[in-house]
Amino acid sequence: MPLVGSGELVADARASGRGVAAFNVITLEHAEAIAVGAETAGMPAILQISENAVRFHGGRLAPVAAAAAAVARASGAPLALHLDHVESPELLRAAPESGFGSVMFDASKLPYDRNVAATAEAVRFGHAHGMWVEAELGRIGGKPGDREPGGGEPEEGRGTLDAHAPGVRTDPAEAAAYAAATGVDALAVAVGSSHAMTERTAVLDHTLIGELREAVPVPLVLHGSSGVPDGELRRAVAAGMTKINVGTALNTAFTGAVRAFLAQDARAVDPRGYLLPAREAMARTVAAFLKVVGG
Repeated sequence: MPLVGSGELVADARASGRGVAAFNVITLEHAEAIAVGAETAGMPAILQISENAVRFHGGRLAPVAAAAAAVARASGAPLALHLDHVESPELLRAAPESGFGSVMFDASKLPYDRNVAATAEAVRFGHAHGMWVEAELGRIGGKPGDREPGGGEPEEGRGTLDAHAPGVRTDPAEAAAYAAATGVDALAVAVGSSHAMTERTAVLDHTLIGELREAVPVPLVLHGSSGVPDGELRRAVAAGMTKINVGTALNTAFTGAVRAFLAQDARAVDPRGYLLPAREAMARTVAAFLKVVGG
């Protein structure tokens, strides 16, 4: 099936009051698992490759993008290819020629005025090249190197920005002004989730989600959804979230399956032996998330 645009999938989901899930791709097995999971669930999905994943692949975008796109085209499910958490202008400029129909440009670490200027420039480039552009306002946190509001260091021993720290969450009035000033097609907002959570214990601010939905004319994106329980995700979609990003949950399933296999056969050397159950575990995880957010 030909690639579908992320913007099209998000618009369709928003119009019908559903969510659409976007899953991070690191390896070929991730892409294959997303395709199988989407086929199993009978739902569309977005395959997204982050700047960190590109860095993992030696800074070379084209090979991993080509592999993910080939998997998506061979699938019977409607799948889109998205470039996620891009901070590098060079990587942004490489996106169109590598087959991406959408990009998330991340200037959230910058002060507000600089975020607006950088994002508006990214939107101009993206739209000129036919790309749907997502951005972020507020600080979702959870990644090493994230700073506290105002640029300070994270608290001792915590290592990452706290999703509940004062000043972190997205202000509806500021979000509306930001969307108007930048021209973004979707906005990732901070409402209580956090990147890289391995336990599903996050509690979202559903009142804030509703206020953001009323204030912001573009679709809302929830990052850090791996740590959000099913019930919270359903409520978030009902309150106004549309694009639901999932990454760590796939890695948790992948790594758990590998550990279980090697625990039973410590002498195994053929990676196919443990990559098969790892891929299957990720596919089950994908299907489960899709049924929760798109049901």
